[in-house]
Amino acid sequence: MIVLTTLGSGTDGMAFARVLVDERLAACVNVLPVMRSVYWWKGVVEEDAEQQLLIKTTSNRVAALEARFHELHPYEVPEFIVVNISAGSPEYLAWLGESVR
Repeated sequence: MIVLTTLGSGTDGMAFARVLVDERLAACVNVLPVMRSVYWWKGVVEEDAEQQLLIKTTSNRVAALEARFHELHPYEVPEFIVVNISAGSPEYLAWLGESVR
């Protein structure tokens, strides 16, 4: 599974990622460079600097990841989108599974 989320540019994305990996909720988290986001929030169009995070995990770890994620994430309504990995190299998928056990 790949979980997508964003964090404000003032949040330490690497520290957030480190907790998820250290606790074996994610095998890997990519913290992308700061980008600009435009979105609706409470009836107003907002624009902010954010970081995109790509969190790699397994289907059996998603529930635990989501619970911890909501403890850590500073947003009132954080993005938590789960994308199924339908295929991949057997070696990578084996590594991913081993990393979150």
